Amino acid sequence: MSYPTRLLSEGERIDLELRPHWKALVLPIITLVITCGAAGFLLTILPSPSKTSGEASWIAVGVVALGVIIYFVVRPWLHWLFSNYVVTNRRLIIRLGFVHRVGRDLPLEKINDVSFRHDSLLDRMLGCGTLVVESAGEHGQVLLNDIPRVEETQREISTLISGDPAADARHS
Repeated sequence: MSYPTRLLSEGERIDLELRPHWKALVLPIITLVITCGAAGFLLTILPSPSKTSGEASWIAVGVVALGVIIYFVVRPWLHWLFSNYVVTNRRLIIRLGFVHRVGRDLPLEKINDVSFRHDSLLDRMLGCGTLVVESAGEHGQVLLNDIPRVEETQREISTLISGDPAADARHS
């Protein structure tokens, strides 16, 4: 899902559109597999639903499995799906959340420094990490976690901040 161009100012163009790295979905997928396996196992060892007590047991297993899947699988997936980071030639746009939506725009001219860090060896192997954006605004530092291609993203934002004419030539 790309950022709507109708929300851009006149003359503004999108240079980068990002969402958190896919590694944020690994734990929810593992949880889904384990939950389905455990529920399936429990349903095979419980008495059949034709017996009075068996029906309540099957319903309880189903309700618990559904609750685990909604909280530990669907919720993180929706968080990942609705987390968007957009870099235009004028600003950094941050949009997070589905129901409780949070938005923040940082004009590029207010950004003082952009750095990155890899928080683990896995981050280095996957090329993702945390982007640290220092702003002259009242909120100071913004941390964007699990950014894919974090080094390239940091370099691109730094180039846009510096006003490098080569960056404009690449996007024309």
